[in-house]
Amino acid sequence: MDGISAAPLGKLLTVGEVAERSGLAVSALHFYETKGLISSIRSRGNQRRYGRDVLRRLGIIKVAQRVGIPLSEIQAAFQSLPQGRTPTVADWQTLSARWKDDLDARINRLSLLRDRLTGCIGCGCLSIESCPLRNPCDRLGREGPGARLLETENELVV
Repeated sequence: MDGISAAPLGKLLTVGEVAERSGLAVSALHFYETKGLISSIRSRGNQRRYGRDVLRRLGIIKVAQRVGIPLSEIQAAFQSLPQGRTPTVADWQTLSARWKDDLDARINRLSLLRDRLTGCIGCGCLSIESCPLRNPCDRLGREGPGARLLETENELVV
């Protein structure tokens, strides 16, 4: 990050300090860095150093992952943030607004799944006529023998 390179090394955090403060493993930090979610500079001894803004970014990553946002979507959202500064409340509101509709849709699908789960015998067969979860109204039976999988937005709607 250009903003990090301008900061004196004494104000930067080591990978161990970031791991301790964020509660993440060093390997997770390295992984996020390879994915472009966070960035560091290298000291003269080739050690990673992070700006303090990385702690807020890691917090956002953890919250987003907890609600099921894929890393690719987190990365795309981070591209809208300025580099080299801590994300603000306004930044977070912008990011969370981007994810709200998707989360609402997931909540609705999960609610339908929960409400219809007792009708599922959990055998994994996708051709039973009475399976309201994976094969409502035996749609798959009309396509011929063998297992089929529906992956549409309204797969749970009967």
